[in-house]
Amino acid sequence: MKAIAISAYGGPEVLRITDLPDPVPAPGDVLIRVKAFGLNHAEAYMRTGAWGEVAAVPGIECAGVVEADPTGRLPAGTKVVAILGGMGRTRNGSYAELVTVPASNVTPVRSSLGWAELAAVPEVYATAWSGLFGNLDLRPGEQVLVRGATSSLGQAAVNLAVDHGATVLATTRNPAHAPLLKELGAEEVLIDDGDLAAQVSTRKITVDAVFDVVGNSVLRDSLATVRPRGRVCQLGFLGGFEPVRDFDPIADLPTGVQLSFFGSAFVLGSPEFPLADVPLDAIYAKVESGAIPARPVRVFRFDEIVEAHRVMEAGEALGKMTVTVD
Repeated sequence: MKAIAISAYGGPEVLRITDLPDPVPAPGDVLIRVKAFGLNHAEAYMRTGAWGEVAAVPGIECAGVVEADPTGRLPAGTKVVAILGGMGRTRNGSYAELVTVPASNVTPVRSSLGWAELAAVPEVYATAWSGLFGNLDLRPGEQVLVRGATSSLGQAAVNLAVDHGATVLATTRNPAHAPLLKELGAEEVLIDDGDLAAQVSTRKITVDAVFDVVGNSVLRDSLATVRPRGRVCQLGFLGGFEPVRDFDPIADLPTGVQLSFFGSAFVLGSPEFPLADVPLDAIYAKVESGAIPARPVRVFRFDEIVEAHRVMEAGEALGKMTVTVD
């Protein structure tokens, strides 16, 4: 099979198309013929070595058809999407014509969307849904602040929260991106200068929950931004992996504020966080109807993977990008 492999840890140019033996599904695995896959910042972290030693073939999600399912649960030819399950981290991932995935991380889809559109949804929407409605328990009418909202995960969170009937405050560091977030339904866009707590206090805004994609670099500020007894969920590290230095719960965690983390790469598809809990079919139906604007902003060919990673790292796309596999 053709696959895109990491030749050495480094920049986008280390991704090389190569020939590898076809994978064979182990007991409990499903073999998928990949039709398209989404691009994620996690794959850039893996490519650079920031996450330590990883599998040779990146890719944490895909859309395709079942080639073989030893359990017999999914007949050959079934249209599916697959998310995580160690793909790209502990086993070769979806940047390939074929991939094996734990059955718990594979779900059939009934949507008539094209492959590139199907691949734009699974990872970011499963993560956003889990963070908003699992960790944050977001309710209609509440006010949620999405920090890092121009990222593909942030946009997914804005879309789901607006669809749920919540009021969304979205943040960006670039004022030029504010119109995009307004188009998605954000009630207000805040320019993130690192001190959102002061902005929220000055404007007398009540924030019930914070969906934080920026991460450790702004954690203290996110905790100070939410109302008393509010909730903060961290889901990303766009601000870098540097740990929060000298974090002191007594000084830094306001009394009554709930702080949680959702690491989809490590838990989604596990018995505690089953993929079946995420209403992907309902989300796809809303994408088809136009109720949720989740189609890819750019689609690349398999042989354009280096350029695709360059665009992703430069932050030029402002949305989810996918790659088709011919």
